[in-house]
Amino acid sequence: MSDQQPGVKAGTAKNSVGKIINREKSPSISFEFFPPKTEEAAETLFRSIERLVPLNPSFVSVTYGAGGTTRQLTHELVLRIRKTTNLTVVPHMTCVGCTKDDMHRIIGEYVDEGITNMLALRGDPPKGEDAGVFEDADFPYALDLIEFIKKEFPSVCVGAACYPEGHKETPNRLREMDLLKKKVDSGVEWLVTQMFFDNHEYYDFVERCRMLGINIPILAGIMPIASKGGMDKMAELSPGTRFPAKLLQGIDWVDDDSLVKNVGIQWATQQVFDLLANDVDGIHFYTLNRSKPTMEIHRNLGLCE
Repeated sequence: MSDQQPGVKAGTAKNSVGKIINREKSPSISFEFFPPKTEEAAETLFRSIERLVPLNPSFVSVTYGAGGTTRQLTHELVLRIRKTTNLTVVPHMTCVGCTKDDMHRIIGEYVDEGITNMLALRGDPPKGEDAGVFEDADFPYALDLIEFIKKEFPSVCVGAACYPEGHKETPNRLREMDLLKKKVDSGVEWLVTQMFFDNHEYYDFVERCRMLGINIPILAGIMPIASKGGMDKMAELSPGTRFPAKLLQGIDWVDDDSLVKNVGIQWATQQVFDLLANDVDGIHFYTLNRSKPTMEIHRNLGLCE
């Protein structure tokens, strides 16, 4: 990992994320943020980040918007985290609609700043456009980006996404696993899952990965439900996501969103407890730029004061 620590000059080398996720030690904990769109949102986000720092995450990641629409905001947030905290920051590298020259420049700028851990994604096209229009582009799929990074920037530690409940564009689950194996064989050092609400889906997925010889760390993606509207949006954005009946019953029994949030936190707490009890490689919290749900889960489990 190559991000700044107190008393360490920027650019001083540290271990990669892949090496930090060590199965012989405590599971990795990490958080995902998205770039703020206003100055006020930026300050709110940094207050959230400050509250999460004592939880000692292995890294934090920062997303892109669809089609790289927030690329500059992502870049600014990544650099601010890099320069003002001792956190390891992992930018999402979304390649849809991006040329090789652009990608080389963007990655080169990060490497020059001492940021050498990245999450390689194809990403979604801008709203209203079909992903098929990019098939003749420089990076039709995430695999193309992974191969490019490992060739042009071999020192970069590359992570990739995976989908325990399947990817909407690859209904053939056998082919999906073969494609994931190609990513790993091309140099991916760790994986992070799409959010899920049934741990059995994660355990079955990990077992299928191990059968294929995918033995790198697989971080479990957890997102506490905060509102009924938020759950509807999750279902819209990730149509393969399964919401267990008991979770839906708990949400149906309450009226206002403050109580829905409590149900979501309690469900996520149970998920994390079970994952930790089963020696998960790591847990990646999709924070939606809020610290309170993640902090509450940690308190429920006695992982912080």
